[in-house]
Amino acid sequence: MKKELETLKNCIQPRPNLIVSCRDQKGKDNALAVAYAGNCSYDPPMLMVGIVPSRYSYSIVKETGVFVVNLVPKELEKEYYYLGSHSGRDENKIKNLNLEVKDGIEVNVPLLVDFPVNIECRVVDSILTGSHEMFIGKVERVHVAEELFDDERKVDLSKIKLL
Repeated sequence: MKKELETLKNCIQPRPNLIVSCRDQKGKDNALAVAYAGNCSYDPPMLMVGIVPSRYSYSIVKETGVFVVNLVPKELEKEYYYLGSHSGRDENKIKNLNLEVKDGIEVNVPLLVDFPVNIECRVVDSILTGSHEMFIGKVERVHVAEELFDDERKVDLSKIKLL
């Protein structure tokens, strides 16, 4: 027997827990936790991330049109929750967590080196869905930690215990 609900905040589980990093036009870096995300095309490769318009990073991504998706391993759970519960308006979260950053190659956004996979994206469209704006990003470049490659030089994401 099933019961009907009027609303369910997160209809699909499990959902990805990602970190989106961005850089404003003045060069200030920020990162936020994102749980509304997914692949939306494989040719060309594209993904989408949902950001609430009231979030500090929202206007950065909206204005610059670029972002980086960083996959979160279980061992960076503390950092994920910190980035999701503090605002870049009030502090430099990346610096406070002592996260190492490296400049993206295709987009002017910081890659979070401590995270095993960084996906550079350029916004090609967005959809305001209600609580979130879904930014559709064309994948420009992917950076993968060396230890995630198998003997045939293929990426084995099962080696990451994702959050």
